[in-house]
Amino acid sequence: MQSLFYPLDKAGIRNPRCVYYNTVIPQLLEEAIKREEGILASTGAFNVLTGKYTGRSPQDRFIVDDEVTHDSVDWGKINVPIQPEKFRRLHGKLCAYLQGKDVFVYDGFVGVDPECRLAVRFINEYAYQTIFVENMFLEATKEELASFQPEFTVICAPNFKANPEEDGVRSEAFVIISFQEKMVIIGGTSYGGEIKKSIFTVMNFLLPRQGILPMHCSANVGEEGDDVTIFFGLSGTGKTSLSADPRRRLIGDDEHGWSEKGIFNFEGGCYAKCINLSREKEPQIWEAVRYGAIMENVVVDPITREADYSDTRYTENTRVSYPIEHIPNALIPGIAGHPEVVILLTADAFGVMPPVAKLTKEKAVEFFLLGYTSKLAGTERGVVEPQATFSACFGAPFMPLHPQVYAKMLGEKISQHGSRTYLVNTGWMGGPYGVGKRIDITYTRAIVHSLIDGSIESYPFREDPIFGFLVPEELEGVPRELLHPRSAWRNGNEFDKQAKKLQSDFAAAISRF
Repeated sequence: MQSLFYPLDKAGIRNPRCVYYNTVIPQLLEEAIKREEGILASTGAFNVLTGKYTGRSPQDRFIVDDEVTHDSVDWGKINVPIQPEKFRRLHGKLCAYLQGKDVFVYDGFVGVDPECRLAVRFINEYAYQTIFVENMFLEATKEELASFQPEFTVICAPNFKANPEEDGVRSEAFVIISFQEKMVIIGGTSYGGEIKKSIFTVMNFLLPRQGILPMHCSANVGEEGDDVTIFFGLSGTGKTSLSADPRRRLIGDDEHGWSEKGIFNFEGGCYAKCINLSREKEPQIWEAVRYGAIMENVVVDPITREADYSDTRYTENTRVSYPIEHIPNALIPGIAGHPEVVILLTADAFGVMPPVAKLTKEKAVEFFLLGYTSKLAGTERGVVEPQATFSACFGAPFMPLHPQVYAKMLGEKISQHGSRTYLVNTGWMGGPYGVGKRIDITYTRAIVHSLIDGSIESYPFREDPIFGFLVPEELEGVPRELLHPRSAWRNGNEFDKQAKKLQSDFAAAISRF
């Protein structure tokens, strides 16, 4: 809907030229094309280039230090404080920038469970960003819109750039969350993940107070609806790919809450990595990239409009957002029971961790606190070889409370509901990245199916001498040598050296807790 007079005074925005309010996707797409925000690909998806920022900028995210947050936020390098007056000044400049400009407004919800959802107003500078928001969050009915009162507001203006010296931020880009003002302001970056993850951060602050565990995980359920599985994991570990399983129904691919009733999706869509996307290995995601989807930084031939998912000229972090309805067997609404299986994903680039291991509750909580995976060479400036990276709770950049708050809740949920816990490594075997080979997703899917149906429990286990995990001696559909990483290396001594180094990294990381 287009309105010249839609009021945005409560958000601080006065005299916009035109407000597009909860506009349907066809009209938004027309506006995005007319404004040259991107191009249509052959599938009907809309591809945009986000410029300098092709991923999140965690060093440019701040939380306002005020009476709401001062004694509860885990302040440090991740949760960086900013003073209220600096937030107010930058918010004022941002709103002044939007005067006389077209803005796109979407009112919707975060959280499928109506008892604990959050009403959010999104105000965007770009039309395509509002398609992204409509994909990722939950639509309000006409009746709900008639009386809609936002509990949080997100304002995103990528072309507004901060002055670091004047505004008290690190660079031209900024993401600032004020829990007292119930507002997020974003500027200087077009990357859609900043909108998505800022609201995830808000939920991660609010929900534990209600006894609900917010989780950076994907989730699916069997056709009968009684065998829920959740997949914790950082970007690139297979969270989205493994949960999009034709045999099961997708609940959600990234963000969920675990309440006294069970789990529920925060979102109404998926935000998948599409580097090296193929119809053969990820058929559901492949088919989801169609009209209504927003691709970020994918190389698209200007003549044929065919996407080349293997081309990394803009970034390895190519992305696509699409409504969950694009997945044919998605569970809508995304509400299900308590998880029977909890899987912790990692992508070990050193080639030393087993592809699957059984975890005790204590080991599961410990690995949850570690949040281990690997950064690969080329993914960040200065990274020339694989590096161990630890992101507490598999989502430290989005967790404003102390990690132990979330870890304690997870342990209690596992104990209360008897969830079985496992580690699945989707990384490399036979040597580190550049020498070994990444585990084929076919084998990983076979492993995951054995965890879900419980057949893994019928095999004998042995204790891994380095990490203390329980590893199956064999598993149907998985080569025996894959289950024993040391045997896949040409030089066993080199394996031992690499494994002990990673074990030492684990010990140093967990000592913080």
